[in-house]
Amino acid sequence: MEDNKEEEKANNQQINVELSDEVAEGIYANLAMIAHSNSEFVLDFIRLMPGVPKARVKSRIIMTPDHAKRLLSALQDNVEKYEKAFGKIEAGQDVPEFPMNFGGTLGEA
Repeated sequence: MEDNKEEEKANNQQINVELSDEVAEGIYANLAMIAHSNSEFVLDFIRLMPGVPKARVKSRIIMTPDHAKRLLSALQDNVEKYEKAFGKIEAGQDVPEFPMNFGGTLGEA
């Protein structure tokens, strides 16, 4: 019984998240590349500009496999809620083919 109370107390705790003005502005990315090893997932968010042969990684997020799976679940939940509110998201016709090579070596995890 006491274990349930401790677990319930932990689930009800609030986390205060601070968002600086700079981070709140966000970074635009229109391409994401994902790699993984046995211990981590690496998500690179990239801005690909039309007519420019070189793309730039704007942000890199590294997370554990557990957190990657939680992110997948949260994204799936949010996409479902979005589609209920605004309609189905259609897959783009101009999706680039993979793997993409921007002149460097292809990364490996």
